[in-house]
Amino acid sequence: MSDLDILNSIREITGEKNASADEVMSAHTTFRVGGPADYFASPSDADQVVGIIELCRKCEIPYFVLGNGSNLLVSDAGYRGMIINIMDNMNGITVDGDVITAQAGAKLVRVSRLARDNSLTGLEFASGIPGTIGGAVYMNAGAYGGEMKDVVTSVKVMDADGHIYDMSSDELDFSYRHSAVEAEGLIVLEVTMKLAAGVQQDIDDRMKELSDSRRTKQPLEYPSAGSTFKRPEGYFAGKLIMDAGLRGYSVGGAQVSEKHCGFVVNRGGATAADVAGLIRDVQKKVMDQFGVMLEPEVKMLGDF
Repeated sequence: MSDLDILNSIREITGEKNASADEVMSAHTTFRVGGPADYFASPSDADQVVGIIELCRKCEIPYFVLGNGSNLLVSDAGYRGMIINIMDNMNGITVDGDVITAQAGAKLVRVSRLARDNSLTGLEFASGIPGTIGGAVYMNAGAYGGEMKDVVTSVKVMDADGHIYDMSSDELDFSYRHSAVEAEGLIVLEVTMKLAAGVQQDIDDRMKELSDSRRTKQPLEYPSAGSTFKRPEGYFAGKLIMDAGLRGYSVGGAQVSEKHCGFVVNRGGATAADVAGLIRDVQKKVMDQFGVMLEPEVKMLGDF
């Protein structure tokens, strides 16, 4: 099939306005860098996701499922494949008593605020995490002592063959920045969480407290992907980087944040190559000085 034939096939599945070609990925990542993806599709439901994946398999097109792009670095050359964007059209949320069910593309911030508005406690930790609920489950996102494993009861997933089924919290095998979703290459479609009844004002106060802490300690004024490295056992990545003398270290427009050394930020005009080069430099310097290999929390997509 030609590129145009493939694009038209995607549009038959999603509708014309929900499919494009050569979509510049800097508009879809919080780093604000990244070149064009060959194809970009925004499905509205699970059936459309299945249809897109079947098309990819038929045409031997690699694919990547995108949420908010908040933990993603896309190559300057872009991505030779299909981006399946679930955030735009698969973001519904329902509340039933103390249970919240959210489609994978729902933003964590929105879900946590809805929990607050319904006097449900347990998601305050997530109120400032910029990703989607699907991405949060994928990596067992967490902050300020809370993790997704604390509230998730089940997840509806799709495997590479298009089979859809539910996984319980135990089956998800949650651990630090890990889940069975990631390990088995599954796609999150929907997440069910059980929270607890709380006092709305107390919940709001805690969310404001965490928001103030983030503004004080994190470089929110610059594009970034949040914490760049996973926490190595027995250490804190930010402190290792600071102790290596790398506060403010720059490669092109990418910089180790002067406010929080665990963050790599785009100070303006950074390229994906700048960010990737800085990450490698930090890894080498920390390894040379402390014998600790920092593992990136950021996923790299495309050729680097």
